[in-house]
Amino acid sequence: MTKIGLIMRKIQFTENQGPRVFAERLKALSAELGVEIVFISPERHVSGYDWLPGYEHEKGDLVNYDIVLDQIHSHNIDHVIYTVSGFTFLKMFLPNSVLFPHSFPDPALTGYEMMKPFYTMVDKAVVQTPFLKRQMASQFGITDVDVIPIGFSEELAKKHFNPDEVVDNRVLWIGRDEENRRPDLVVEYAHRNPDKEVFMVFGGERYRESMKKYDIPANLKLQFALSQDEIFQLMNSSKVYWSSSRFDTFAMPLTEALAMGKIVVKPEHPCYDHISSAHSFAGNERNWFELVNMAVSSPRRFSQQNRDYAFETFSASIMKEGYRQFYSDWLK
Repeated sequence: MTKIGLIMRKIQFTENQGPRVFAERLKALSAELGVEIVFISPERHVSGYDWLPGYEHEKGDLVNYDIVLDQIHSHNIDHVIYTVSGFTFLKMFLPNSVLFPHSFPDPALTGYEMMKPFYTMVDKAVVQTPFLKRQMASQFGITDVDVIPIGFSEELAKKHFNPDEVVDNRVLWIGRDEENRRPDLVVEYAHRNPDKEVFMVFGGERYRESMKKYDIPANLKLQFALSQDEIFQLMNSSKVYWSSSRFDTFAMPLTEALAMGKIVVKPEHPCYDHISSAHSFAGNERNWFELVNMAVSSPRRFSQQNRDYAFETFSASIMKEGYRQFYSDWLK
């Protein structure tokens, strides 16, 4: 079985959120395609929280190259997928290196100036949206780019789908306590709308401490490090899924929300253009509260159109077929 290294930060492997879910999904489907994914990460943490001065992620990645290269060589690996731009220099040692970005140099993101120099060295990438493919070409001249969605679990989307269990005033938000995710807006919304039941779900236990800085009203429920099974169960019971991030390369919960037939409220930013179905509505911080309330008050409890669109566009089956084609070319 061919071995491929998947390089992520240690903290990403330890949290129940997008990068970890992506890694496990890729490992499982690759095994079905005759490819063994080997998880590789630096032993040293860069920072337990978001962008502390002196601990910026790309800086930390550079000082971890020795550890990463030792792991790669110990497994006799010559093909790697790396998910953070700080490891772009790997292609000096391993020509068959491909970037799958967990982040992108966009002005909406903290630290984007630090990311940009690394992207000037990328020559091959896999992204999960057409928007990112266009940005790779227009901003950095990277044209060897495959678009493969991070497919949601069709099994969980079928197992938990039950419109009778929808709670009519329940709003769900999934994210991190980071500035560009705008958790402050969700807390403010809950304060202003005490008749709504708002759930905020965070990928890691580390956010339990950082969320203590907010005044949490009684109608706001905080959840940490839920399993995928628990996520889909909670998603099913919610009427509206709301994303307030300024920019997102993954947007996995949005595709899951579509698959579960949720009415979706999302940002206007073009990075979310693929979240496009009959009952997904784009707005901004000036009108989000109104949009969420309109969605909650809709006589429609779920959207079959959103669900059908997700299964046709983002399912695990489509992800698997995308990697089948990608591997057949890359691993020749």
